[in-house]
Amino acid sequence: MNIRVRQGDNFWYYSRLFTIPLPLILDSNPNVNPVSLQVGQIVRIPGYFVNFYTIQAGDTFWSVSNRLGFNFDMLQLLNLTLNPYGLQIGQRINVPVRVQTPIVRGKRSYEYATLLNEIRQLVEIYPFIKRRTIGNSVMGKDIVELQVGRGSKKVHMNGSFHAHEWITTPILMQTLNEYLLALTNMGSVREIFMPPYYDAVLLSIVPMVNPDGVDLVIRGVPEEEPYRSDVLAINRGSTNFSGWKANIHGVDLNNQYPALWDVEAARKPSQPARRDFPGFQPLSEPEAIAMANLTREENFDRVLAYHTQGKVIFWGFQGMEPPEAETIVNEFARVSGFRAVRYVDSFAGYKDWFIQEWRKPGYTVELGRGINPLPISQFDEIYQDNLGIFLASLYM
Repeated sequence: MNIRVRQGDNFWYYSRLFTIPLPLILDSNPNVNPVSLQVGQIVRIPGYFVNFYTIQAGDTFWSVSNRLGFNFDMLQLLNLTLNPYGLQIGQRINVPVRVQTPIVRGKRSYEYATLLNEIRQLVEIYPFIKRRTIGNSVMGKDIVELQVGRGSKKVHMNGSFHAHEWITTPILMQTLNEYLLALTNMGSVREIFMPPYYDAVLLSIVPMVNPDGVDLVIRGVPEEEPYRSDVLAINRGSTNFSGWKANIHGVDLNNQYPALWDVEAARKPSQPARRDFPGFQPLSEPEAIAMANLTREENFDRVLAYHTQGKVIFWGFQGMEPPEAETIVNEFARVSGFRAVRYVDSFAGYKDWFIQEWRKPGYTVELGRGINPLPISQFDEIYQDNLGIFLASLYM
């Protein structure tokens, strides 16, 4: 929600008036100098949008604000050009609406266009979110990272490395939305008060690593060539892509990392396939490269890569994981009921590479149980299971 500065206004006053933590207002206005506000300057207030109210007989700014449950001065700020003592019946005025329900609707087929639309809405309402493109898919789709917070502890999460595991994307997006609501409404999630974590943690989320693959599974074969012919050939002419795990090139993005890649490549398909082909060399695919570059740039303290299925959390790699990784995964297991597994005979994954290169905690979180793609009917259960893991990743 945009407001215009009046004489004598300051960010501290806006924080008190709208009951929004001051850091959220500061970070929603990175190009505004808070110590030299100019009259008429636009300031963004997170957690609100503007609606309209039609004046009825006997209405005043005071009566309208009392009836709708907000401070009288909010109406003054949103209607600076109106004379509050000369209101006319039928006249429309601006009124603030505090956002208290989620924007994200995760329990549905969640293709790339859906993701972009809901990111756009979240950034509009919560402008302290930092949104950037970290790279592009094979077909040129933006791979988007969202950052929330200003803390020294950097926590990264990602979803949909694998196309038919696309349910991980709406899980992450709806979880993020719940966090944003708690931040702007000075609220709690599972009785944990959230605002202090904004100052303690920088949260990075790449909700959809493999947008081409996700769209292939959900929408079917693309119209564009050569991708249409290529995926049909890889899939042996079938238009059923429900079992497709790879990117649009037929490369498994979570087998693309230089962490015993040679070992993994020797026992996996040697040509593009709907699943498990690690590529002709590590980091050959633009999606994998984008994630590697992001990780090198940000130097995360821990990463969580979301997959499905099994209700298990993999957390070790060749004895390179630090001691605190076990403490953290035990808390993840406690709050979710998932099983913690240190080692597995599978290599070249993003988590493996992160542990190898940085000797920091890295986790592969396998949500739900069943055959991929998991049915959307599991969404609510998966969401609640993961919510505890999400919260623990912030407070541990």
